[in-house]
Amino acid sequence: MRVPPILFPTRQLHPLRSIARRIGLSVGILVLVAMVTWTGRHGYRDADGGPLSLLDAFYYASVTVTTTGYGDITPISPTARAVTAFVVTPARVVFLILLVGTTLELLTERFRQALAESRWRKRVRGHTIVAGYGTKGRGAVDTLLASGTLVEDVVVIDVSAAAVEEARNAGFTAILGDATRTPVLQLARVEQADAVVVTCHRDDTATLVTLTARELNGDVTIVAAVREAENAHLLRQSGAATVIVSAEAAGRLLGLATDQPRAVAVLEDLLIAGQGLRLVERAAREDEVGGPPLPGEGLLPIAVVREGARISFDSPAYRRVQAGDVVISIGSE
Repeated sequence: MRVPPILFPTRQLHPLRSIARRIGLSVGILVLVAMVTWTGRHGYRDADGGPLSLLDAFYYASVTVTTTGYGDITPISPTARAVTAFVVTPARVVFLILLVGTTLELLTERFRQALAESRWRKRVRGHTIVAGYGTKGRGAVDTLLASGTLVEDVVVIDVSAAAVEEARNAGFTAILGDATRTPVLQLARVEQADAVVVTCHRDDTATLVTLTARELNGDVTIVAAVREAENAHLLRQSGAATVIVSAEAAGRLLGLATDQPRAVAVLEDLLIAGQGLRLVERAAREDEVGGPPLPGEGLLPIAVVREGARISFDSPAYRRVQAGDVVISIGSE
């Protein structure tokens, strides 16, 4: 199967639109020369001795502007020769410029694409792959950017041409293809990636993407979103380090908002990147070992993660930090 190309960010005029404009101008020049010839047809001589028809005028225009010049139709009157010298010849030059310019533009675009892809392949590493650029994917990308991830360190994969074009317009490198396929993930350089974010519309698709990514890179961090809680364990068994149940989480927020709307407002601050509150994780410091985690500048510890298990602030184990623990704090943007 054909591997899709890597599409890099662009804000230029679409090449097909530019080529269509050139073709339109070329056709206009052809029609102009034909009409000029038809208007002064009595000043031209055909090799068969007959009068020039409208078809003959278009034939003469086509062989003239393309510099084919068979010589079977020639200007014989001074007026026709003047028109050929001062109208047809400049039109021929413009036509050739358009023809050569279109060819060069096609070749230049292909060369630019190949050069950009070659350079990207050499430098890309430690990047984040986002499989699915829908609502969840865009939200994940916004959070990544707000946390300091560079635009050039994000690669988007989606099966929708519209989504890929939207990602390109936003400045991201994008691949139009199916992230469940090994060649597509290899094209995104999953072997050199630091993280893979799976935000597919279907849970079975998310599972296949996770399995494929884990097979290609055993060390990459994979986070995935699923719609149904009953499928979360499948993602974890497939290799996802973190699984977010999107439908269930939204339902809990809706239920909480009916009774505790201000608490939900605080949660919204945590969820919206770049504003309000934020969560920060860090390694436990040496001066904290044996005691509780210490507040930092603008940060309030609320939990400790020890060997993958979360320890909340009301647990006795929270007050005895161990080496290797991860401290979770809450702060403001």
